[in-house]
Amino acid sequence: MTEQEMTVVEHLTELRKRVIWVLVVFVVALIGGFYFAGPLIEYLKQEPMAEGVPIISLHPSDALRVYMQVAVLIAITVVLPVALYHLWRFVSPGLRENERRGTLYFIPFAFFLFVIGIVFGYYVVFPMLMLFMTNLTGSIGAEPNYGIGEYFGFLFNTVIPFGVLFQLPIVVMFLTRLRILNPMRLAKMRRYAYFVLVVIAVTLTPPEIISDIMVTIPLLVLYEISVWLSRIIYRKQLKEDEEWERQYGMDSEEAIQ
Repeated sequence: MTEQEMTVVEHLTELRKRVIWVLVVFVVALIGGFYFAGPLIEYLKQEPMAEGVPIISLHPSDALRVYMQVAVLIAITVVLPVALYHLWRFVSPGLRENERRGTLYFIPFAFFLFVIGIVFGYYVVFPMLMLFMTNLTGSIGAEPNYGIGEYFGFLFNTVIPFGVLFQLPIVVMFLTRLRILNPMRLAKMRRYAYFVLVVIAVTLTPPEIISDIMVTIPLLVLYEISVWLSRIIYRKQLKEDEEWERQYGMDSEEAIQ
């Protein structure tokens, strides 16, 4: 049965199968995440911290909450490429063959950028924030002691947004494929995009110029990479349009004659 002949019910059935596969992988990854959560928690609570600042438990359920947060993060990271693959399988029957191949490459690229964003947030942004907050706490005469639940909540709220922000090239490539964006439009939007990215960088970092620059520059580079990738896709689209017009335009003229 072709894509055109599939009914709404069949589409929903196919979507349900894809969602079930993703949920199964998520549950399995979540179970595995509990196994790896202990060593990862031990690493995460020590690596970027200012020396001599203890992490304490303020509530009986803190340990369980942290284990759940770390296990869920591991599960999301594992299930991301699986979810993208099933999304691609669901929409691919409606794509051309070249579009099918091209969009398949988005999956490893999106996973790679998500991991890079998490690593950047953890090793670059989070230590700067922790150092700033620790110094600020000391400046008011308070002894810094961090609850483990609050510490990991702050950690995830800091690093996960960078995993999402680093998806910018994927979003731009996808919108270019849909012909919603093109490199000319992105070039015209550059000053506004730069302004938004600078505001995001300043918001997510301490009020200190070096920290702002260290986060702003990678975000601006990501935007320029997005423009470059959009230009590549746009040129391919122009060639495809020319080939289509050459082939089907000539067939139309021959039919008229």
